Amino acid sequence: MTHTRQDGRGPAELRPVAFELGAAPHAEGSCVVSFGRTRVLCTASVLEGVPPHREGRGGWVTAEYAMLPRATNTRSDRERRGARGRTQEIQRLIGRSLRAATDLEALGDHTVIVDCDVLVADGGTRTASITGACLALAQADHWLKTQGRIGRSALRSLVAAVSVGIVGGLPCLDLDYAEDSTADSDFNLVALDDGRFVEVQGTAEQKPFSGRELNSLLALGSDGIRALNEAQRIALGRVG
Repeated sequence: MTHTRQDGRGPAELRPVAFELGAAPHAEGSCVVSFGRTRVLCTASVLEGVPPHREGRGGWVTAEYAMLPRATNTRSDRERRGARGRTQEIQRLIGRSLRAATDLEALGDHTVIVDCDVLVADGGTRTASITGACLALAQADHWLKTQGRIGRSALRSLVAAVSVGIVGGLPCLDLDYAEDSTADSDFNLVALDDGRFVEVQGTAEQKPFSGRELNSLLALGSDGIRALNEAQRIALGRVG
């Protein structure tokens, strides 16, 4: 008998995924991404010039992440004095993920900053951010090319991310908050559209996991990321 999760999904099912491109019309690229109830606004801004460490070496892609005050059940304070530790860790992850998919030399003397602002948080905010940020970056890349700012596309690959975990002894894909908060172990996986991993973040929350369970989670996450890549292609009109 197939195990059914509290929201009616099977263990290997993603939450409903949606992308609203062009949600912020003043940005060079933008997307509202939804993983179930989790919603994130991703905007890509193109700036002239690069940080000092990139001068003469091509362009740069970086990211910032924030959770709006009422993204959760209770109001959280804005981080007015700089990003806190968790926020810094997430935005660095998003930046690394985007750079893994980008030909920085092709960007020339340009910096792309992708801002990820969480509108509603119900688990998987970092994985939704990475998946939506890729689409915002793709639009900014297209804008640079059509404006004659770059000679060739700088986006080499799609990149997406998903969470997996052991919940009630069962490997599950794309955890919502209730599952994530009670999982025996949980992982965040980031991969390119050729299947290569960019990052694997995982920890035992309630009890250690076996090598067999780890391999099961990696396979489950890989399937989920392939499905997200296909959804990204459809959103971009790049089917096939």
